[in-house]
Amino acid sequence: MENRLSLIKDIQNIPWFHELTPIQIDRLADISMIHTLQPEEVLFQEGDRVENLYIILSGEVLFENYIPTMGNHAVSHAESLDVIGWSCLTPIVRQRTATVKALKLARLVSIKGDDLIKLCEEDSDLGYIIMRRVANIVATQFLSTRLHLYEIIRSSTHSLTQPGPF
Repeated sequence: MENRLSLIKDIQNIPWFHELTPIQIDRLADISMIHTLQPEEVLFQEGDRVENLYIILSGEVLFENYIPTMGNHAVSHAESLDVIGWSCLTPIVRQRTATVKALKLARLVSIKGDDLIKLCEEDSDLGYIIMRRVANIVATQFLSTRLHLYEIIRSSTHSLTQPGPF
């Protein structure tokens, strides 16, 4: 019982859920659990099936992508209150697009994706709040990725225009 009360308190402290009613928070707690990652522990691998949405309560994680002939490449990181695995709420993307591992001891709320979809469908107010938050995350990540690509293009173009040793 104490673990459930602690989980409910953790969920209530996440700004994402401040608009939820006590009943909605209780229903969310029914499909959630706390997950702890040790430093260097992998949460999931690129290509894994998407099953859970995670919200970082504390700690920091690293996102890596595998690049053929180059190995794993760090692409970003996430920290307290960041959301990981939002694609479990989308019908098309059903596999992880990166490997995620802990940089430091991390504590996360893990929410079962399929159960969260059902909960959102049953409670349209809850569904609207969750999907509005997910839309903001997707838009932010799209902008971040776009800026990162611009930087890569600028850097590669800059190196091509630099005079060579000849």
